[in-house]
Amino acid sequence: MDLLLTHGFFLTDDPKELVVMKPYAPLGILYLSSYLRSKGFAVEVYDATFGSREELFAILQSGPPSVLGIYINLTTRRSALEIVAVARSNGWTVVLGGPEPAAYPAEYLAAGAHAIVEGEGEITLEEVLAAFRAGGTGLLDRINGLILPGEDGSPFRTPSRSLFPDLDAEPLPDRERIDMERYLRAWRDRHGAGSLSIITARGCPFRCRWCSHSTFGRTCRRRSPQGVADEVEWVMRRYQPEMLWMADDVFTIHHVWILDYAREMRRRGIRIPFECTTRADRLDVHMADALADLGCMRVWIGSESGSQRVLDAMERGVRLEQVRESIRLCRERGIETGMFIIWGYLGEEIADIEATIEHAKASLPDTLLTTVAYPIKGTPYYDDVAALLVRSSDWSCGTDRDAIIRGRPSREFYKFADCLLKSEVALHKIRDGLPFDSATAKDLNSRIEEARRGLYAAASQSEM
Repeated sequence: MDLLLTHGFFLTDDPKELVVMKPYAPLGILYLSSYLRSKGFAVEVYDATFGSREELFAILQSGPPSVLGIYINLTTRRSALEIVAVARSNGWTVVLGGPEPAAYPAEYLAAGAHAIVEGEGEITLEEVLAAFRAGGTGLLDRINGLILPGEDGSPFRTPSRSLFPDLDAEPLPDRERIDMERYLRAWRDRHGAGSLSIITARGCPFRCRWCSHSTFGRTCRRRSPQGVADEVEWVMRRYQPEMLWMADDVFTIHHVWILDYAREMRRRGIRIPFECTTRADRLDVHMADALADLGCMRVWIGSESGSQRVLDAMERGVRLEQVRESIRLCRERGIETGMFIIWGYLGEEIADIEATIEHAKASLPDTLLTTVAYPIKGTPYYDDVAALLVRSSDWSCGTDRDAIIRGRPSREFYKFADCLLKSEVALHKIRDGLPFDSATAKDLNSRIEEARRGLYAAASQSEM
């Protein structure tokens, strides 16, 4: 074996995900597997999602050791560091990738990584494995796209790697290397329908200040409509999912591509329910029609705030009116909508929270998902709040999501904001005669009063 690929997400570690139970296969390392195997390397995959530390550690301990590649994102730091430690102690050469390690190269190299892949991994890993065959780690400094320990131990970056030139030239993700039926069963048991993910593009050209572009850059490289249709057709024949998740950052970014893809799917007689993410400024009447024609069941729209002042500070490039119009277009065509909201962005005030609540009531999406803003290292937003960050003494035990920003209201404040938002929207739906759960107007009014009192009482309590 030339390479063992894995990741740091164990489903049993995440109580929220166990409740939600909407897991998707790790397509990133499956793309790496298919590409490297096409180049003649012996690659194995350990999918940690339904696995266990004990099982993975037993593999690493039983050997024989080779190269271990670990994909790490900002939620899997702690478990990934544990894997690194076990691998190093058993003689493995450890190569890290994903958006997280390149943001903290000194820490990950000190934890035992031999090398960090910065950006896309296919060609870089191909050259890394060839170097190991030829003579080991001494040749790595000749390979572009790596971060290595320098002579003094500090991180040393080789020249950057060009982005993968032709996504259609890459083999489809190596789904056959893992237990895809396990994912489908998890979905069907909890939700009554199995869902699988598809990636049609890499990168995002927009410049939202809180969003990381560390892996795919500010581009949007797209596969051909025919190539995506081929994959959808194969996945449907092989696994029979009831629905798909089009996992692009912005599925509707290229309107001509969407229209060509819709024509190709119609020509083949393929129509399967799916959900996707978009921006409000990339969803017009033509896109809404095309999505409905394709069978789209749900569109997730990043609103982030109902305050135009906050949106402009984020450099979202979207107007509130566009968000409301995109939701209306979807509703008219029977497409559900989900709205993302970010609380606590730098400079947000209670008036902005009230504006966000009014915006959600005017928009009336089917689902609201909220989070509290967190600064991802390497983003402009991180730089904006860097001087206010209260850092933990033990970097290995936290993530960027746990960041404490001096002067920002407490997490309790945002819990009240959440309750107020969702209760106000629910009451508005009931009064408009829209379907909702069994909550009564009286119950919601009581909840709203309590949440508003709590919000204003907690406003003076900061995180630090």
